[in-house]
Amino acid sequence: MTSTPRTPSSPPPAAAPVLAGLLLAAGGGRRLGGRPKALLEHRGRLLADHAARTLREGGCDPVHVVLGAAADEVRARAELSGCTVSVNPQWTEGMGSSLRAGLAALSGSGADAVVVLLVDQPGIGAEAVARVRAAYRSRTSLAAASYGGERGHPVLFGAALWADIAAGAVGDQGARAYLRAHRDAITLVECSDVAQAYDIDTAADLSHLD
Repeated sequence: MTSTPRTPSSPPPAAAPVLAGLLLAAGGGRRLGGRPKALLEHRGRLLADHAARTLREGGCDPVHVVLGAAADEVRARAELSGCTVSVNPQWTEGMGSSLRAGLAALSGSGADAVVVLLVDQPGIGAEAVARVRAAYRSRTSLAAASYGGERGHPVLFGAALWADIAAGAVGDQGARAYLRAHRDAITLVECSDVAQAYDIDTAADLSHLD
C-alpha cells in the first residue's frame, strides 16, 4: 500500500493592512466670526458629516474624529455613527494639537496607516481619499494628494512615522514641517481631476457651500 505524498501547505494569506481615517474637526472658525467649521452646512449635511462619510466611502476603517470647538453641539447634531469620536481639550492651540490627539488615539488601534482629512475641505470626496489610500505600501509609507503638482490633502502617514510626526505637530502647522523635511519621500497622487482643494477659512469662502 502506497501512501499519498504530502504537498507542502500554502502559507496563510497576509492580512490586509488596516488603513484608518482621521478627521480633524476641532477648529473654532476664528476668521468666520467664531462659527465652528464642523457645524457649517453643505448640500444638506454638516461639514463634519460630509467629511466623515468621505473617509468611510473612500475605504478607511476605522474612522476617528477629533472635535474641539462646540464639541457637545457637534456630537448632538452630526451623524458620526460608526466613528470613534474624541475631544481635544487643547484645540485652541491649533491643528497640531488635534493631529497629535488623533494619532495618540489611533496608536493602540492596530492601524498600519492613517489617511488624514480636514473638515473644511468639502470639495475633496471619496475618490481622492481612495486614491491616496491606494498609495499605501508599508508602515513607513508617506503619501499626499496633489493638485496640479502642489501637495494637499488628504495625506497618508504610515504608522511607523506617527511618533515623529506628532513630535513636530505644533500650532497651526500640523504636519507641514514634517512633510517639508521629508518631501523627497512623499508619493504624490494627482487628484485635481476628481477633487477641489479649497478651504472654508473666511466669509468669502462660504460661497463654496450650498
